[in-house]
Amino acid sequence: MKPETWEQLRCLLATIKSTSPFYARKFNAVDMGDVQSPSDFEALPFTTKDDLRDAYPLGLQAAPDEKIVRIHSSSGTTGTPVILPYTAKDVQDWAIMFARCYQMAGVTPLDRVHITPGYGMWTAGIGFQAGAELLGAMAIPLGPGNTDKQLQMMMDLGSTVLCATSSYALLLAETIAERGIKSKIKLRKGVIGSERWGEKMRARIASELGVKLYDIYGLTEIYGPGIGINCDEQTAMHYWDDYLYFEIIDPATGEVLPNGTTGELVITTLCKEGAPLIRFRTHDLTAIVPGPCPCGSPYPRIETLTGRTDDMVKVKGVNVFPAHIEEALALVNGASSEYQVMIDHLYGKDIMTVFFETSLQQEDRAAIEQALLATIKAKIGLSVLPKAVNIGDLPRSEKKSKRIFDNRY
Repeated sequence: MKPETWEQLRCLLATIKSTSPFYARKFNAVDMGDVQSPSDFEALPFTTKDDLRDAYPLGLQAAPDEKIVRIHSSSGTTGTPVILPYTAKDVQDWAIMFARCYQMAGVTPLDRVHITPGYGMWTAGIGFQAGAELLGAMAIPLGPGNTDKQLQMMMDLGSTVLCATSSYALLLAETIAERGIKSKIKLRKGVIGSERWGEKMRARIASELGVKLYDIYGLTEIYGPGIGINCDEQTAMHYWDDYLYFEIIDPATGEVLPNGTTGELVITTLCKEGAPLIRFRTHDLTAIVPGPCPCGSPYPRIETLTGRTDDMVKVKGVNVFPAHIEEALALVNGASSEYQVMIDHLYGKDIMTVFFETSLQQEDRAAIEQALLATIKAKIGLSVLPKAVNIGDLPRSEKKSKRIFDNRY
């Protein structure tokens, strides 16, 4: 831990009980004066998503009403939504971090930033817009859906940067190819976030759109997207350690892991006023990359996310993550990036069917199915039922794509 980071943490801990009723209760049994070292900090209890849900609606608020200028919320699709209050400083800090992301991706004030993520209570669209405006680029705030209008505006306004989920970026790329309008599209960069995506999908989007792609990272509880992004090295994501402190823990034991070891990312906000969070468990799986980046940026890095602890399903005693399927598809020639997994319990046993797209004709599909079966078996030790389908047969999404359907329960 850098000395300046520890000083920021000391200041945060010194005032957190007086500013945050949420943490006054959570740390009721903790004398904050006893937290005298980074190891003492690592002994503090984690903050979880359930803690945040239990604080609904405004139990996380840590600033007086007159300082709160906005709220955002998680979707609430898996339970009670989480409401996050923001002060004017929080909004400005978020825009600063987002503008850094654009700069890391080579976006300039001359660019026209085409924004397709959603607006409203979700943190996506408005974050992409605020960062572009602070940078001085032209924001084109279309929001999600209406692909016909998206493409018309893209051509008419000469959009040069696409901001989207990977699922929607793929849908746009496929539609552009189908309509034969690639020569009319001026995109040069893609800033992609909100969901995990494999290398095969990345290569396909980059090729079909003719852009260089960047992974942007964030989550609603921690400002939103814009807290990290990869650089031109394309190997890891830089994060803004003057605003955030990252730890990697063993998801099972909670033990802090050394740099370079994959585990669950835990984030502490160093400057957030409206709803500061201490040791928040993100469920995202990654590792802190040791050493400096060849790009020259002083900001530290984490590996591109490999998945989430809550994305995992267990089939026949084997832990399966979406990343396993994506990595297997990347190794099979002729397999596209798009897939869907169905898990059923039939005839007394679990059956995992992997549907995947291919341009190969019917007579060649048996071979590619066997190739995928063998690759997954070698990779994770699980036999699956592979099913090849035509390109475009699997559903496309304007938001996030659901990949794994567990029908056993």
